[in-house]
Amino acid sequence: MSEVLPVIYLRGPARQKFRIVPNMLTGTIQERGFDREWVFNASRSSGPGGQHVNKVNTRIELRFNVNSSQLLNEEEKKRVLFCLGKYINKEGILILVSQSERSQFANKKKVIERFCKILQKALIPEKKRKSTRPTAASRERRIENKKLLSEKKALRKITE
Repeated sequence: MSEVLPVIYLRGPARQKFRIVPNMLTGTIQERGFDREWVFNASRSSGPGGQHVNKVNTRIELRFNVNSSQLLNEEEKKRVLFCLGKYINKEGILILVSQSERSQFANKKKVIERFCKILQKALIPEKKRKSTRPTAASRERRIENKKLLSEKKALRKITE
């Protein structure tokens, strides 16, 4: 399945190469269609690129409003807010940034992949711990060790 994404700031033959972009969403995230709620901002980035970096907006910022999302239910929103707290500001907007690549397209692709990865990881419910009892053999070993230790300490005492 391919999805057409707008490519910004690419001209000439380079634009033709990136016209159709494979959908980078995976599993349940792909089925939900989070891409409708993403907001992208482009700005000048630091890093490699020489003069190119000073005149082209290659840094991509992905914004996703967790609180007003219609694709997440209340429990999922709480889970995302708890697990991804360091990426979320006071207004409840998840912000991810990519500026490692020299092209806006590559940074956009990278930030989308990162969003999918961290959101999928946050939505996996934690397994509940099953409480287990110590086995009879382990209880016996523990008591035996306690007896040996108490004998050792008893031998240290001076008797008159």
